[in-house]
Amino acid sequence: DSNMPVHTYQGHSDWVRTVAFSPDGRLLVSGADDQTVRLWSVESGQCLRILSEHTHRVRTVVFSPDGSLLVSSSDDQTIRIWKVESEQCLHVLSGHTHRVRAVAFSPDGRLLASGGDDETIRLWNVENGQCLWMSSEHTQWVRTVAFSPDGKLLASGGEDQVVHMWNAKSGKLLSTLKGHNHIVRTVAFSPDGHFL
Repeated sequence: DSNMPVHTYQGHSDWVRTVAFSPDGRLLVSGADDQTVRLWSVESGQCLRILSEHTHRVRTVVFSPDGSLLVSSSDDQTIRIWKVESEQCLHVLSGHTHRVRAVAFSPDGRLLASGGDDETIRLWNVENGQCLWMSSEHTQWVRTVAFSPDGKLLASGGEDQVVHMWNAKSGKLLSTLKGHNHIVRTVAFSPDGHFL
Protein backbone atom coordinates (compact mmCIF):
# COMPACT_ATOMS: atom_id res chain seq x y z
CA ASP A 1 0.00 0.00 0.00
CA SER A 2 1.52 3.32 -1.07
CA ASN A 3 -0.01 5.05 1.97
CA MET A 4 1.92 2.94 4.48
CA PRO A 5 5.02 4.33 6.23
CA VAL A 6 8.34 3.29 4.71
CA HIS A 7 10.18 3.64 8.02
CA THR A 8 9.46 4.62 11.58
CA TYR A 9 12.44 6.39 13.11
CA GLN A 10 12.51 5.45 16.79
CA GLY A 11 14.97 6.53 19.45
CA HIS A 12 14.04 9.92 20.89
CA SER A 13 12.71 9.76 24.44
CA ASP A 14 10.64 12.96 24.29
CA TRP A 15 8.72 15.11 21.79
CA VAL A 16 10.31 15.53 18.37
CA ARG A 17 10.01 19.22 17.44
CA THR A 18 11.93 19.52 14.17
CA VAL A 19 13.13 17.45 11.20
CA ALA A 20 15.01 18.18 7.97
CA PHE A 21 16.31 16.24 4.97
CA SER A 22 19.89 16.66 3.77
CA PRO A 23 20.15 18.27 0.31
CA ASP A 24 20.98 14.90 -1.30
CA GLY A 25 18.03 13.21 0.43
CA ARG A 26 20.16 10.51 2.05
CA LEU A 27 20.01 11.76 5.63
CA LEU A 28 17.22 12.88 7.92
CA VAL A 29 17.98 14.92 11.02
CA SER A 30 15.67 15.33 13.99
CA GLY A 31 15.74 17.41 17.15
CA ALA A 32 13.74 16.78 20.28
CA ASP A 33 12.90 17.71 23.84
CA ASP A 34 15.32 14.97 24.99
CA GLN A 35 18.08 17.52 24.18
CA THR A 36 19.50 15.42 21.33
CA VAL A 37 19.96 15.78 17.61
CA ARG A 38 19.82 12.51 15.70
CA LEU A 39 20.99 11.71 12.19
CA TRP A 40 19.16 8.92 10.40
CA SER A 41 19.70 6.96 7.21
CA VAL A 42 16.64 7.61 5.06
CA GLU A 43 17.13 4.33 3.20
CA SER A 44 17.53 2.01 6.20
CA GLY A 45 15.79 3.98 8.94
CA GLN A 46 18.76 3.42 11.24
CA CYS A 47 20.06 6.07 13.63
CA LEU A 48 23.60 6.85 12.49
CA ARG A 49 24.66 9.46 15.06
CA ILE A 50 23.42 11.12 18.23
CA LEU A 51 24.61 14.66 18.91
CA SER A 52 23.86 15.59 22.50
CA GLU A 53 25.67 18.73 23.64
CA HIS A 54 22.53 20.86 24.11
CA THR A 55 21.34 21.28 27.68
CA HIS A 56 17.68 21.95 26.87
CA ARG A 57 15.12 21.02 24.20
CA VAL A 58 16.16 21.36 20.54
CA ARG A 59 13.91 23.73 18.58
CA THR A 60 15.29 23.74 15.03
CA VAL A 61 17.64 21.73 12.83
CA VAL A 62 18.76 22.64 9.33
CA PHE A 63 21.42 21.47 6.85
CA SER A 64 23.71 23.85 5.00
CA PRO A 65 23.01 24.10 1.25
CA ASP A 66 25.90 21.74 0.41
CA GLY A 67 24.96 19.30 3.18
CA SER A 68 28.36 19.43 4.91
CA LEU A 69 27.13 21.28 7.99
CA LEU A 70 24.22 20.92 10.34
CA VAL A 71 22.85 23.60 12.63
CA SER A 72 20.73 23.09 15.72
CA SER A 73 19.12 25.71 17.96
CA SER A 74 17.83 25.21 21.45
CA ASP A 75 16.04 26.55 24.49
CA ASP A 76 19.51 26.63 26.08
CA GLN A 77 19.94 29.93 24.16
CA THR A 78 22.66 28.54 21.88
CA ILE A 79 23.07 27.59 18.25
CA ARG A 80 25.49 24.80 17.39
CA ILE A 81 27.19 24.27 14.05
CA TRP A 82 28.15 20.65 13.44
CA LYS A 83 30.33 19.06 10.77
CA VAL A 84 28.15 16.24 9.46
CA GLU A 85 30.94 13.85 8.43
CA SER A 86 32.93 13.99 11.68
CA GLU A 87 30.12 14.79 14.16
CA GLN A 88 32.36 17.60 15.44
CA CYS A 89 30.77 20.72 16.92
CA LEU A 90 32.61 23.53 15.12
CA HIS A 91 31.02 26.50 16.86
CA VAL A 92 28.66 27.28 19.70
CA LEU A 93 26.96 30.57 18.85
CA SER A 94 26.11 32.47 22.02
CA GLY A 95 24.42 35.82 22.35
CA HIS A 96 20.69 35.16 22.42
CA THR A 97 19.29 35.62 25.91
CA HIS A 98 16.24 33.38 25.50
CA ARG A 99 15.27 30.27 23.49
CA VAL A 100 16.29 30.29 19.80
CA ARG A 101 13.31 29.31 17.64
CA ALA A 102 14.46 30.05 14.09
CA VAL A 103 17.62 29.54 12.03
CA ALA A 104 18.29 29.74 8.29
CA PHE A 105 21.36 29.43 6.06
CA SER A 106 22.03 31.93 3.30
CA PRO A 107 21.93 30.31 -0.17
CA ASP A 108 25.75 30.27 -0.39
CA GLY A 109 26.04 28.71 3.09
CA ARG A 110 28.34 31.42 4.43
CA LEU A 111 25.84 33.17 6.69
CA LEU A 112 23.36 32.00 9.28
CA ALA A 113 20.39 34.02 10.51
CA SER A 114 18.70 33.35 13.83
CA GLY A 115 15.73 34.66 15.76
CA GLY A 116 14.46 33.96 19.22
CA ASP A 117 12.33 34.77 22.20
CA ASP A 118 14.69 37.60 23.17
CA GLU A 119 12.97 39.48 20.29
CA THR A 120 16.24 39.77 18.33
CA ILE A 121 17.48 38.84 14.87
CA ARG A 122 21.15 37.95 14.58
CA LEU A 123 23.37 37.28 11.58
CA TRP A 124 26.40 35.02 12.00
CA ASN A 125 29.52 34.21 9.99
CA VAL A 126 29.40 30.43 9.62
CA GLU A 127 33.15 30.03 9.15
CA ASN A 128 34.27 31.70 12.38
CA GLY A 129 31.05 31.87 14.43
CA GLN A 130 31.13 35.67 14.80
CA CYS A 131 27.94 37.71 15.11
CA LEU A 132 27.93 40.24 12.25
CA TRP A 133 24.88 42.22 13.31
CA MET A 134 21.95 42.13 15.68
CA SER A 135 18.62 43.93 15.60
CA SER A 136 15.83 44.28 18.12
CA GLU A 137 13.11 45.79 15.90
CA HIS A 138 10.66 43.00 16.76
CA THR A 139 8.65 43.69 19.89
CA GLN A 140 7.75 40.08 20.67
CA TRP A 141 9.20 36.59 20.09
CA VAL A 142 10.71 35.93 16.66
CA ARG A 143 9.34 32.73 15.13
CA THR A 144 10.81 32.59 11.61
CA VAL A 145 13.66 33.84 9.41
CA ALA A 146 14.30 33.26 5.68
CA PHE A 147 16.80 34.45 3.07
CA SER A 148 15.81 35.48 -0.43
CA PRO A 149 17.14 33.16 -3.19
CA ASP A 150 19.93 35.61 -4.05
CA GLY A 151 20.89 35.99 -0.38
CA LYS A 152 20.53 39.77 -0.40
CA LEU A 153 17.37 39.99 1.69
CA LEU A 154 16.35 38.48 5.00
CA ALA A 155 12.73 38.27 6.16
CA SER A 156 11.66 37.73 9.74
CA GLY A 157 8.32 37.29 11.46
CA GLY A 158 6.94 36.60 14.89
CA GLU A 159 4.43 37.19 17.59
CA ASP A 160 4.24 40.94 16.97
CA GLN A 161 2.25 40.10 13.79
CA VAL A 162 4.62 41.87 11.36
CA VAL A 163 7.19 40.78 8.81
CA HIS A 164 10.42 42.76 8.68
CA MET A 165 12.54 42.85 5.53
CA TRP A 166 16.28 43.39 6.03
CA ASN A 167 19.36 44.03 3.95
CA ALA A 168 21.11 40.79 4.91
CA LYS A 169 24.62 42.19 4.55
CA SER A 170 24.23 45.43 6.49
CA GLY A 171 21.32 44.62 8.82
CA LYS A 172 19.45 47.71 7.67
CA LEU A 173 15.68 47.44 8.08
CA LEU A 174 14.20 47.99 4.60
CA SER A 175 10.47 47.61 5.23
CA THR A 176 7.85 46.38 7.66
CA LEU A 177 4.94 44.42 6.21
CA LYS A 178 1.70 44.69 8.18
CA GLY A 179 -1.65 43.00 7.74
CA HIS A 180 -1.55 39.81 9.81
CA ASN A 181 -3.69 39.91 12.93
CA HIS A 182 -2.01 37.03 14.74
CA ILE A 183 1.39 35.33 15.09
CA VAL A 184 3.54 35.02 11.96
CA ARG A 185 4.94 31.49 12.29
CA THR A 186 6.74 31.11 8.95
CA VAL A 187 7.90 33.13 5.95
CA ALA A 188 9.12 31.90 2.55
CA PHE A 189 10.32 33.54 -0.65
CA SER A 190 9.16 32.47 -4.10
CA PRO A 191 11.95 30.85 -6.19
CA ASP A 192 12.45 34.04 -8.22
CA GLY A 193 12.59 36.15 -5.04
CA HIS A 194 9.83 38.51 -6.20
CA PHE A 195 7.20 37.35 -3.72
CA LEU A 196 7.11 36.57 -0.01
